[in-house]
Amino acid sequence: MITIVDYGLGNLGSIANMLRKIGVVSESTSDPARIATAEKLILPGVGAFDNGMENLARLGLIEPLNQRVLRDKVPVLGICLGAQLLTRRSEEGKLPGLGWIEADTIRFFSRQPGAGLKVPHMGWNDLSLKKSSPLFADGSEQRFYFVHSFHFSCDQAEDPLAAATYGYEFTAAFSRGNVFGVQFHPEKSHKFGMEFLRRFAALQ
Repeated sequence: MITIVDYGLGNLGSIANMLRKIGVVSESTSDPARIATAEKLILPGVGAFDNGMENLARLGLIEPLNQRVLRDKVPVLGICLGAQLLTRRSEEGKLPGLGWIEADTIRFFSRQPGAGLKVPHMGWNDLSLKKSSPLFADGSEQRFYFVHSFHFSCDQAEDPLAAATYGYEFTAAFSRGNVFGVQFHPEKSHKFGMEFLRRFAALQ
């Protein structure tokens, strides 16, 4: 069972539908008690960073999420905004993030020029894997759908899991222990997303 965290800013239906297609049982909930007993967690998200953190706090979800992820070490996958909330902070907002990963969320081209490229970065893009992971098959094509104006900047060299290029190479996925975050949308990425979510569901 995968628990999809409903904090009012995610495309929960699309994720649940993709999980259903690959035969994975899921539930969507904003109940802290359900989250406190989750076997695996997905934190989705579409929207603004501060709104996301405000909603998590208002619903009383930060404490059970911290306990389940940091203490109990259950696998968690952040998707898009949901992954950005796992970082310490974002250039989009003022509130601190969950801080589960030593990283910040930065705006495209805020630190490097963009050669006239438009923001947000939208569409399909190839991934370059930075380390082995059970979420990706080594040596196979990895192509995913993106819609975003911000991306991760990790402190530790071992945390980036995959990169993509839009003007420059940026971190498109990170992992540390049981914590995984992706800037792309696996639920919109057809066969690549299905395989990715299948692998996440298989984590022990």
